[in-house]
Amino acid sequence: MPKYLLQANYVGEGIKGLFTEGGSSRRAVVDKLFESLGGKVEAFYYALGDIDLYVIGELPDNAAVTTLVLTATSTGTVTIKTTVLMTAEEVDEAAKKTISYRAPGKEHH
Repeated sequence: MPKYLLQANYVGEGIKGLFTEGGSSRRAVVDKLFESLGGKVEAFYYALGDIDLYVIGELPDNAAVTTLVLTATSTGTVTIKTTVLMTAEEVDEAAKKTISYRAPGKEHH
């Protein structure tokens, strides 16, 4: 099952809600959200700095992660950046593929 890194920031009412509900309560909500889409949370960390929350989780496909992000961000309480994660074996597989490509300004060899 594909893995995703979600980098989230609480905004506006989301910050107030985090103070009211606490971090553990929000973790339970995120776990339930992933499970409702057929996935699971692998790691969940709050952080200091530019990003408030890092979540690594599995979801069935890009449509599921899109549903998750659209649902959460539509509330106006959080922003999310999503990154698709790949295993070393997936990179190995990609490196073995042969494709046709010519870099701009280069001759084709």
